[in-house]
Amino acid sequence: MADHVTPNLPSRDFDVTEAFYAKLGFATSWKDRGWMILQRGGLQLEFFPYPDLDPATSIAWLLHGQKLDAWGFVGMGLIIAAFLLARSPSWKSLRRPTPW
Repeated sequence: MADHVTPNLPSRDFDVTEAFYAKLGFATSWKDRGWMILQRGGLQLEFFPYPDLDPATSIAWLLHGQKLDAWGFVGMGLIIAAFLLARSPSWKSLRRPTPW
């Protein structure tokens, strides 16, 4: 097995998170009350429940891909940049609510 890294991310609501990532082509391979695993090709994301999560003061992650413009149909737009710069006051206008 090749080396790989699997992000373990917080989710405020598994159902909302699952629906969001389904629009990006991810399928659920495991889901119970305490853990959820989503996969798309060789990508795997794992989620744990965190109902009180405040994304503006929490973690960030970046997904590199060749067709990021395709994410526009689900409203991603500049949200990726907003995650990376979430604590920068000059980028407050880019912040938008997210499902996770």
